Amino acid sequence: MHFHHHGYVSGDPRVEPAAGVGINRPEDLPDEVDVLIVGSGPAGMLTAAQLAQFPDITARIVERRPGRLAIGQADGIQARSVETFQAFGFAERIIAEAYRITEMAFWKPDPEDHSRIVRSARAVDDPTGISEFPHLIVNQARVLDYFAEFMANSPARMKPDYGYEFRSLRVTDNSAYPVSVTLVHSAGPMEGQERVINAKYVVGADGARSKVRESIGCHLAGDQANHAWGVMDVLAVTDFPDIRTKCAIQSGSGGSILLIPREGGHLFRMYVDLGEVSPEDHGAVRKTTIEEIIHKANQILHPYTLDVRNVAWHSVYEVGHRLTDRFDDVLPEERGKRTPRVFITGDACHTHSAKAGQGMNVSMQDGFNLGWKLGHVLEGRSPESLLDTYSGERQVVAKNLIDFDKQWSSLMAKKPEEFEDPTELENFYTSTAEFPAGFMTQYTPSMVVAEATHQDLATGFPVGKRFKSAPVRRVCDTNPIHLGHHAKADGRWRIYVFADAAPAGAPGPVADLAEWLETGPDSPLAATPSTLDRDAWFDVKVIYQQDHTNVDINAVPAVFKPAVGPFKLTYLEKVFGTDPAADIFDERGLSRDGVVVVVRPDQYVANVLPLSATAELAEFFAGLRSAPKAHEVHVPTKAEAPAAASTAAASTAVVEHA
Repeated sequence: MHFHHHGYVSGDPRVEPAAGVGINRPEDLPDEVDVLIVGSGPAGMLTAAQLAQFPDITARIVERRPGRLAIGQADGIQARSVETFQAFGFAERIIAEAYRITEMAFWKPDPEDHSRIVRSARAVDDPTGISEFPHLIVNQARVLDYFAEFMANSPARMKPDYGYEFRSLRVTDNSAYPVSVTLVHSAGPMEGQERVINAKYVVGADGARSKVRESIGCHLAGDQANHAWGVMDVLAVTDFPDIRTKCAIQSGSGGSILLIPREGGHLFRMYVDLGEVSPEDHGAVRKTTIEEIIHKANQILHPYTLDVRNVAWHSVYEVGHRLTDRFDDVLPEERGKRTPRVFITGDACHTHSAKAGQGMNVSMQDGFNLGWKLGHVLEGRSPESLLDTYSGERQVVAKNLIDFDKQWSSLMAKKPEEFEDPTELENFYTSTAEFPAGFMTQYTPSMVVAEATHQDLATGFPVGKRFKSAPVRRVCDTNPIHLGHHAKADGRWRIYVFADAAPAGAPGPVADLAEWLETGPDSPLAATPSTLDRDAWFDVKVIYQQDHTNVDINAVPAVFKPAVGPFKLTYLEKVFGTDPAADIFDERGLSRDGVVVVVRPDQYVANVLPLSATAELAEFFAGLRSAPKAHEVHVPTKAEAPAAASTAAASTAVVEHA
């Protein structure tokens, strides 16, 4: 972790100095805000957590519940989400408390007695090493707790405003705060009273029955699978041997179970097949009692028994796959003529079955995609056109997810005798592992994703896909680290310079690139306001081909060792050598002639360029560059500086996780 650059820190270094709107933040919801987020689910909380890193942006998140979520319905955490948690600083802690999926067992009818089930196969959860992070199961409420902690510790000191329900909005677009939002107090002494908030932007993260979605004329369209499932989180005594292993169970008597062990060693979730639902059912199946669900589970598990001692939560749902055609308030005929003011995320714009473990994961990536873009536009870093890319990128991802989920949920609902190949279910699970893990997303070219013209220079970092970390050695302290783990969700672009074979400091393309980055008028770094640290908007790192013992730290160009904080301390932790046990140049197919890899604030590769391509790098960032307005750059007064030796650069009080 990186701290002390503003003076000695004796407390928790995860608590960053308050800055901007975080100083004396009002408890009550203000009448005017830059961003109003509706709904404190995973998408909303991640969006808020990202915006909390921008101290000059007034963002608030409202929730109709009177307090934090106690029992969450979602629980599957894919490896891509854990990578995201690393950026928000809590991956290690949530891994420690979660259940970790390493294998999946498949149970089928005994060929000699179809009334009994037997284990037919096992499949390793991540056979190809898609990520260094695991696949987890943990209560959604705990995920929200960690995001709430990150928000509260961020410069803007954000926290949810509970007890407000969204009623309606109106976009006037004729003032500085063009979105007029009507809320109603849903809890507390003012319950039932209306409140009007004016916002620059609104984010609807208010679930499948989203009123924000309705207010912008979007509709979820899709189909019902006419198949019902009972789901229950229970504590039970059972002789089923794989009760602590993820299982797909198909019975000969009809019906299936998807078993998901939960965190803590005892709790588990079962999705219990309740069978086909008649079109004339009109929701009657949703009245299925917990006793009926448990009875059905015992039928499927025969010859094993399930004695449920406690039910933490249960529900009945029908599989449905629905998607909106746009994720913002801009109609197709308006696209390119105006930029969005209202956005929808998560279940508000895509719904699917729960059994693929995708809902919370894809929703969080919606929030990650949108949060930094709102931050950059509101701070004056980027033009408003950046916001057009949110719907274009995330709607396609949601469509692909629904197509995948239709296949998986239909396979889960099949009877054993309906499979042409008895191994079809487990083969689908293993062959498609990269998709549900969250790593098949590849954004197409746009203002934030370049054409893959030079992809051959970095074959392991596909343009448009997430930056897949790899081991390196930090030169200054010899520590072995994962390169991607050093990137916090702080809204910064990453520029990774993978050097050619020349040693540090030698004349050549790295030295020339470093000089241009530091002094060139068209360098992306030139956009950084002079009131901030040089690396406040762009995090530039260098990785040499030599191991760490053969890199002279004093010879490394200054752009890779920026002066930070009020004392202008030299930041040495951006210089790396290769790890002899796993050379990143070999691991990620990097050219030995060197290569520049540009990574977005949400961890997706935006560009791959030769070391000499300064003109192309300048051109790429020129489209993202807006001159900051003087009144939008916060310069703290003396009265705002008690929390540290100086808060003049508090917005760059970055805590990086190695």
